[in-house]
Amino acid sequence: MSAVRFLTVDERGEGQRLDNFVLRECPAIPKTRLYRAMRKGEIRVNKGRVKPDRRLLLGDIVRLPPLSAPEPREPGVAPSGWQERLASRIVFEDEHLLAINKPSGIAVHGGSGLQFGLIETLRTMRPEARFLELVHRLDRETSGLILIAKKPAALRALHELLRSQGKIDKRYLALVEGSWPRHLRLVEAPLQRFERKSGERQVKVSKEGKPSATEFRVRDSFADATLVQARPLTGRTHQIRVHALHAGHTLLGDGKYQSARSEGLAQKLQLRRLFLHAESLSFVLNDQSYALNAPLDEELDVVLKKLSK
Repeated sequence: MSAVRFLTVDERGEGQRLDNFVLRECPAIPKTRLYRAMRKGEIRVNKGRVKPDRRLLLGDIVRLPPLSAPEPREPGVAPSGWQERLASRIVFEDEHLLAINKPSGIAVHGGSGLQFGLIETLRTMRPEARFLELVHRLDRETSGLILIAKKPAALRALHELLRSQGKIDKRYLALVEGSWPRHLRLVEAPLQRFERKSGERQVKVSKEGKPSATEFRVRDSFADATLVQARPLTGRTHQIRVHALHAGHTLLGDGKYQSARSEGLAQKLQLRRLFLHAESLSFVLNDQSYALNAPLDEELDVVLKKLSK
């Protein structure tokens, strides 16, 4: 991109966040460069500076500055078996949407050094599909339900539901270190993103952060850990992980926020990934009720069986 471009938002981009729109339009530009351009105001909407989470409207004009791409590389090719693996993990599909039980370790989209992700693999699997877009995100380490819209109207409607608190009921399963008190059912703490000297991005509880709330319920108790169901009432980055940490109970397998005790317990259980799984999604779309569930991965089931013994 050697010159300024002005893009008019059509129905495909209507309702999308600015960052998602820009990432789609500039796949060859590093993600970090695009976010820096948004923060500095190089990327504008209707001639004004806006934040990356700004929702685009039909007819908005997005200004993209000249951006340099890295040297061309060979196109990314998903590892052998990825397409088959994702195809086997489709838990629901109709004319409006697709729901997949995402494996841990797969990013929802390429970027930050990754040439491909779940959405790119799906588009490769279905070259005839005219529209496939992520409705929401899951961290790379998190497994479970992820929604993909198959029509622009479905994407707009689902984004509207996500913006309205309580219209989409999300429930996660998490294994935390220690004994979670049954009376602790709501954690409310403002969350703020920050960057370490190493460049790693993390989240912390801070008065300057955004209001955040998560409901927790005990599902099962063990000698050294507790299986909890977490229901995020807001949608902040790493919300469940940091709220659990704030309550004094680190998620097992969490490399970003683990304590020495939780790290030792994870090693003892041979848990090599984050124990966080998006278990269910419930909502109403086009007057149809959806109640979707994704079974817990076998590797996590094995950990729970070890604890039971």
